[in-house]
Amino acid sequence: MRTTQKSVKLYLMLFTAAVAFATNAIAAEWQPKKPVEFVIMAGPGGGADKMARLMQTVIEKHKFSPKPFIPVNKPGGSGAEALVHLKGKSGDDHTIMVTLNSFYTTPLRQPKLGVNSLDFTPIARMAEDTFLLWVHKDSGISNLKEFVAAAKAKGKDWIMAGTGKAQEDELLTNFLNSTYGLEMKYVPFKGGGRVAKELAGKHANSTVNNPSEQLGFYQSGDTVPLAAFTKDRLPMFADVPTFTELGHPYVYYMQRSVVGAPGMSADAAEFYRKVFAKVYDSDEWQEYKKKKSLLGDFITGDELEAYWTNEIANHKQLLMEIGEIK
Repeated sequence: MRTTQKSVKLYLMLFTAAVAFATNAIAAEWQPKKPVEFVIMAGPGGGADKMARLMQTVIEKHKFSPKPFIPVNKPGGSGAEALVHLKGKSGDDHTIMVTLNSFYTTPLRQPKLGVNSLDFTPIARMAEDTFLLWVHKDSGISNLKEFVAAAKAKGKDWIMAGTGKAQEDELLTNFLNSTYGLEMKYVPFKGGGRVAKELAGKHANSTVNNPSEQLGFYQSGDTVPLAAFTKDRLPMFADVPTFTELGHPYVYYMQRSVVGAPGMSADAAEFYRKVFAKVYDSDEWQEYKKKKSLLGDFITGDELEAYWTNEIANHKQLLMEIGEIK
C-alpha cells in the first residue's frame, strides 16, 4: 500500500513539473516588448502603403500581437532610404519592412549602398501584385493597337508616369518601347497613388499602375485598362486581354512581401511568420486579394529566399537590357 502511495506521489510530482515546464516554455515564446516599426519602402497611397495599413488593421483587430505595428513610409531613392534604414537595424527584433521589386533593383543599381537583399530576414510573401496598361478615357483609346498608334505619333512627347528610377514601371515601359517601336518618355514619381493621380488629372498619357492604385479612377470611369501583364486574364478585368493574347508574351509580377532586419533572432522571426500567416488566412486579407487582383500563395523561410534568388537574377537581366547595370 505504501509503495503504491509513493508511486502516486512521484507521478503527481513529475506531472506537476512537466506542466510547469510546458507553461514556462509557452510563456518564454518571444513577443515584441515595444511597438513594431513597420517600414514601407514606398510613398503614401500606393499598393505597398495600402497593403501595410490593411495588415496593421487586421493585426490590431484580431489581437495577433501584444504590441502595435506602426507604419512608416520611407520612399526616398527608389527604396534606398528604406533598405539602408533596415540594414542599419541589424539584429533588431522590432523593425520589419513591406517590400516590392525595388527590393531587388535598387541594390543592383546602387552597389555603393552596401545592401544585399538576401541578408534580410525572410518573413512572408503575402501576394504577387499585377500590372495593367492604363490611359485616360478622354484619350479616346480603347485597345492596344490604338495606343501604339497614338504613342508612336507623339514620340518623346508621350508621357508614361511611373514610380521610381529603373523600378517596375520603367521596366515595363522599356518593354513597350522596345516591342512596339515607341519613344515614350518615362517620368518617375514617389508612389503609385501619385502616379494614378497624374493620369487621372491628364498630366500623363499612360501608366502601368497596379489595380489597387488605379482602381478608384477606373471605377469612376476616368481611366481605361488596355492590356494586362499577366499569364491569364484577371477576373476583375475579364474583358481586358493579356499581352500574350495580343501576340507579345510578357508576364511580370511584383512581390508583396514582409522582411525583417538582418540578423533578427530566430524567435522573433518565427513570431512574425506566425502573425502574417494569420493575416494571410484572415477574411480581410483574402477579400483584399480578390478586390485588388492580387495573386500568389503565402510562402516563407527557405522557399521565400529561393524566390528572391530567382527574382534577383531575373531583374539583373532586365536592368542590363535597359543599360542600368553592366
